[in-house]
Amino acid sequence: MKKQLLIIGFVWPEPKSSAAGSRMMHLIEIFQSKAYDITFATSCAKSDNAFDLESIGVITKAITLNDSSFDVFIKELNPDIVLFDRFMIEEQYGWRVAEQCPHALRLLDTEDLHCLRKGRKQALKDNTVFDIDHLYNDVAKREIASIYRCDLSIMISEVEIEILKHQFKVDEHLLQYLPFLLDSISLKSQKELPNYKKREHFITVGNFLHEPNVDGLIHLKENIWPFIRKKLPKAEIHVYGAYESQKANQLHSVEDGFLIKGFVEDINEVMQHYRVCLVPLRFGAGLKGKIVDAMLNGTPCVTTSIGAEGMYGDLDPNGFVEDDPKEFTIKAIELYTNKIFWAGKQKNGVKIINIRFDKLLFTADFLHRLELLQNGLEAHRKSNFTGTMLMHHTLQSTKYMSKWIEEKNK
Repeated sequence: MKKQLLIIGFVWPEPKSSAAGSRMMHLIEIFQSKAYDITFATSCAKSDNAFDLESIGVITKAITLNDSSFDVFIKELNPDIVLFDRFMIEEQYGWRVAEQCPHALRLLDTEDLHCLRKGRKQALKDNTVFDIDHLYNDVAKREIASIYRCDLSIMISEVEIEILKHQFKVDEHLLQYLPFLLDSISLKSQKELPNYKKREHFITVGNFLHEPNVDGLIHLKENIWPFIRKKLPKAEIHVYGAYESQKANQLHSVEDGFLIKGFVEDINEVMQHYRVCLVPLRFGAGLKGKIVDAMLNGTPCVTTSIGAEGMYGDLDPNGFVEDDPKEFTIKAIELYTNKIFWAGKQKNGVKIINIRFDKLLFTADFLHRLELLQNGLEAHRKSNFTGTMLMHHTLQSTKYMSKWIEEKNK
């Protein structure tokens, strides 16, 4: 009998719009490789950019928040594993899963550490250096509690695992490193990448609904691009991303060579036309899908320490990492105009993909870890008393709040 996986989604996956959407598709691919029957359930409305999950054999289900109909649904499905897409989903449905299917393995995909992103945003707003006080915010209390309540949390960044282990004292037996899971770039594919002379202009990419992207774009327009444009008057920067807003479109300027292009169906095809990718993020967390896209398509980057976090490990970056706007500008111009530098950074990107993100390096270990957990779930949970305690209190509080809301909505 086939094993059942239930994914409870925060949103419908949009792999063409966000790194989170691509991440979800990678996870689905892993479980399909082991012949799981997969059901994707969400209370979120489906957007035009949502991937057609049923086209790849995934069953979809609309569910309702704070409604006991979910209890009937999950009890009937009786999944072997439940995957929560971000901690907010575990807060809403975790207690119901524990109550109706106590033997199901509860898996959390954090996407990235939301408390880290919030803390960095606050530090930027306050114009202060990010420190532990920014990290220990209200989101952290919720997010860490969710990690403890689950049997295993998937972490996309090694840096964030270290933060959880050392700052929050989370036991590593509750954590699993699972970065972007990509196909390696073959020698043939490397040779087919357009070279320096066949490319022109700068590119930046990012979903306009994501606050770090919008802040980075404004920072780029105001503090970086004018100086690049002054040195390279014929160069343009083209901005791609889903859900462009009025605020973003106001940055569009043909005169300045700052062009908002909006959503694109195939970022890979587009990315290969550009010489340099700029990623001037000032806050954020997790791994940056835009940098991965650049490396896959042979487009060197200039980014910040926030953008580079967790990306390169001990390897040389596919470009430069600079936080100071002036130095960022200098490196962007140098990378754009120096063919030798550029070619070396392109090769670095290929090396990073093949050494750090080849899916064959991670998939088998992850599936083996799940199998061990399923076979020893009772012992695993007994060793996580904090999680058991938090689930007990969640059942006493969140459960009855949800039931009160359900009654109120009748």
